[in-house]
Amino acid sequence: MKTVVVTGGTRGIGLEIVTRLVGDGYRVVAVGRRPSAGLDALLAAHADVLSFAAYDFDDLAGIHDFATRLAREHPGLYGLVNNAALGHAGLLPTLHERDIGALLRVNVEAPILLTKYLLRPMLIRGEGRIINISSVVAETGYKGLAVYGATKAALTGFTRSLAREVGKAGITVNAVAPGYLATDMTSGIADGQLDSIRRRSALGRLPEGSDVAAAVTYLLGEGARNVTGTTLTVDAGSTA
Repeated sequence: MKTVVVTGGTRGIGLEIVTRLVGDGYRVVAVGRRPSAGLDALLAAHADVLSFAAYDFDDLAGIHDFATRLAREHPGLYGLVNNAALGHAGLLPTLHERDIGALLRVNVEAPILLTKYLLRPMLIRGEGRIINISSVVAETGYKGLAVYGATKAALTGFTRSLAREVGKAGITVNAVAPGYLATDMTSGIADGQLDSIRRRSALGRLPEGSDVAAAVTYLLGEGARNVTGTTLTVDAGSTA
């Protein structure tokens, strides 16, 4: 049974991904600052294949030790889904420097460092999958999300170059870019704006977390063995 680490796996898209992977026969380690009611229910039903690891990715200094512990407790690690992220919104001139720093640490530095250390067991085994959860904002932009968009664009650039670095070692690196979903992270977007995005999309609807989870499952599967260095957009055609 293949083991996959999912960061930010306690709620929203992350919990959807964890749920889908458990159902698809993976052993999953959900990482988050604290458990959630949704994750607790899933843990109760799947304690044999699902575990929780507590970590706050604002603490960059501890990532090495955390990753080392994960690799030791879960030998033969197959996949890493970098989903944990902050979504602070605000116009740049008024966005506090503290929030800018947190966005850069959690959304960019933390996944790069975690990937650095969890790649090592994959390189030894000659097999692995890295999936970074980006956003359509990385390409389209959105008012009030300049720094958030910059962090997600950084992830897509990281994805492309890392795919070149580790491809010959049997490791694929891809990104998934969700469109606007009704989640905690988009709660700051007015309902009228979400309705406008829904109407403009090619399919006339918003994607759901389960759609993103399905994309992650595809990239982890054998059918995507020759897919690397790319970004899979899941947005119901809003950027078509």
